[in-house]
Amino acid sequence: MRTLKTASIFFERCLLVAGGMLLAIWLAAFLDGKISSRFALWSFANAQATAVPKNDASKSSDSSGNVDFSLWAEKRIQAYKDSLLIASSMPVAVLEIDKVKIHVPVFEGTDDLTLNRGVGRIAGTAMPGVAGNIGIAGHRDGFFRGLKDIAVGDQIDLVMTTERVTYIVDQIEIVSPTDVNVLQPRATSSLTLVTCYPFYFVGDAPQRFIVHASIVSHGPTAGSRNQPTTTSAGLGKNNKEN
Repeated sequence: MRTLKTASIFFERCLLVAGGMLLAIWLAAFLDGKISSRFALWSFANAQATAVPKNDASKSSDSSGNVDFSLWAEKRIQAYKDSLLIASSMPVAVLEIDKVKIHVPVFEGTDDLTLNRGVGRIAGTAMPGVAGNIGIAGHRDGFFRGLKDIAVGDQIDLVMTTERVTYIVDQIEIVSPTDVNVLQPRATSSLTLVTCYPFYFVGDAPQRFIVHASIVSHGPTAGSRNQPTTTSAGLGKNNKEN
C-alpha cells in the first residue's frame, strides 16, 4: 500500500514538473513574440527616420559611406537596400489595418520563429514596393486574429521606409491549403493576406482565410513628403521602366 502511495506522489510531482515546463516554454514564446515585434517596429521607425527617398538615392551612399550609388540604376539601389534590411532581420515593411487594429512588422519568410515575431512575406510573391501580388502570411491565433472582422472595402496600408502603399479589400475567400492560385498576379498590383481558418478551430485548421486587396495609392511616408504621390498605374509603370 505504501509503495502504491509513493508511486502516486511521484507521478503527481512528475506531472507538476512537466506542466511547469510547458508553461515556461509557452511564456517564453509569448514574450519573445511580443518583445521581438515591438523591437522590430522600433527599429523600423528609426530606419524610416533616416531613410533616403528613392528619388534621392542615386545621390547618396549607404549608411557606412562605403557604397557610391551615383552610377547605379534606381532599381538596383533599391534591391541593395532591401537586401540590407533582410540581412539585418529588420522588417521589410509594416502592415497597418486600422479597422481591425493590426499594426505588425512584415519579415521575410514564413517559418514558425518569424511568424511568432510578426507576419511574413511568402517566398515567390512580389516584394513590398514592387508591382505584383504581395503575399503575406500570419497566424490566426496571433497577429492575424483581427482578420476575422475585416470586410470588403476596408483599407490596408503597407508602410516601407520611404513609401506608403494603400490598398482596399475587394475580395475575401476561404480555400483549401493546397490552393496556391490565390497568390498568382492579378490585374493590378495587389496584396494577399493568408491565415488559417476557422479562427477558433482546435488543432490544425483545415482551410485558409484569404484577403485580397488592390492598390489605390502609392506615395511617400511622413519623412519624405517631397515625393509626388502615384497610383497603382504609376507603380507598375515605374517598375517596367527599370
